[in-house]
Amino acid sequence: MSLRVTVPGDLFGKLRAACAAEWQRYVGHPFVRGLADGSLPEPVFRAYLVQDYLFLIQFARAFALAAYKSDRLADMRQAGAGLDAILNLEMGIHVGYCAAWGIDEASLEAAEEHPHTVAYTRYVLDTGLAGDLLDLHVALAPCMLGYGEIGARLLADPATRRDGNRYLSWIEMYGGEEFQAAARAEQDVIDRLFARRGSPARMPDLHRIFGTATRLEATFWQMGFEIAGAHTR
Repeated sequence: MSLRVTVPGDLFGKLRAACAAEWQRYVGHPFVRGLADGSLPEPVFRAYLVQDYLFLIQFARAFALAAYKSDRLADMRQAGAGLDAILNLEMGIHVGYCAAWGIDEASLEAAEEHPHTVAYTRYVLDTGLAGDLLDLHVALAPCMLGYGEIGARLLADPATRRDGNRYLSWIEMYGGEEFQAAARAEQDVIDRLFARRGSPARMPDLHRIFGTATRLEATFWQMGFEIAGAHTR
């Protein structure tokens, strides 16, 4: 299964098209190419895993904010379900995944947020605080929908290295049906919110939010190289 291809009229498709250059730098980043062919330096991936743990904590706060920003019970329930999944499922999965890479939970808890992590996560939270629920979900979209697109593409690509690729489990996780279903659900959320709250007049602001969040996603990939002192190729 793969992330549903957007059709004309879908908000995600319009945002991605409007920010095509930023989007390609994100989904085609050397970090992603290194996952696909197995060449990503392991210290870069370990640095990413630690920061991704810290990112998840702030991601949970964003879903708590989404519940606060909701004016309908259905939206509150959706936000609450997302918060519960992060705190009681995804965090545990991530800790277990990090352990397989030799990073224990104590090390994760003792780690400090890198400035790129701070910049990205606080941008999402600030966008949600200053705007409405649609603004917040558009700021979150590059993460969930981008990972869904990357996972689906790499998993389906015959050029992706399977044998001996330590990153295949990451690709299978984000390309697998469980995450793909979550990505499709998030795509449906932003379409539903736009139908209620959107208008052509809002599109420039939504483009700006989506474009900024997408650029920050690319810097999140780059951060691993900076921490590890490695070079992109």
